[in-house]
This record gives sequence, C-alpha cells and structure tokens, in this order.
Amino acid sequence: MIVSHLQPPYYAVIFTSLLTDDLTDYLETAERMEELAKQQDGYLGIEYAREELGITVSYWRDLEAIQRWKSDVEHTEARNRGRGQWYKQYQLRICRVEREYGFEK
Repeated sequence: MIVSHLQPPYYAVIFTSLLTDDLTDYLETAERMEELAKQQDGYLGIEYAREELGITVSYWRDLEAIQRWKSDVEHTEARNRGRGQWYKQYQLRICRVEREYGFEK
C-alpha cells in the first residue's frame, strides 16, 4: 500500500537491508514492529518491499517521534536480534520531506 495525503513537512526513515539465510521469526517480528510503530505518537505510515533487497520507509511527524521509536524497548530488542541473526547489511537514512506529489487512476 502506498501512503498518500501526508502533509509536508514530515520525516521519512528509509531502512534498506540485505538478509541472511536464517530468517527464523523474521516476518513475525517485522509484523509486530509495524503494529507497535502504529501505536507511537507521531507515526504517520509505512511502505515496504521485502525481497532480496528489503526497503522499508516509515513516516513520522518529527525527529522526536523517531527518537522515541528508536528507544522503544521491544524495537531495540528486535534491532539487536536483526544485527545478530537476520541482516547481512543495512543502511538507515532519515530525511525531511519538504514536498510530495502523486498520481492515482
């Protein structure tokens, strides 16, 4: 699903990853993190593609909301497990979105 109708400015957290072969509990944890993120103050939405190269973009009202999400205990535990088990490599980028536009048939 494409998140639309957000009102700039807002922030995008872009998480790009390459996975290992050991994905035990990975999808369940990813679903739980999405569910938990939706409960965070300042959360605006999420888009993702999970294939060979995984890309997840989450949208946030401000940098403080992103920091609170990063500090969430359950999210921290999942992040640590990801480093130890699921990810060969990842990159995280935080961007301020100044403008957006789209198209829908």
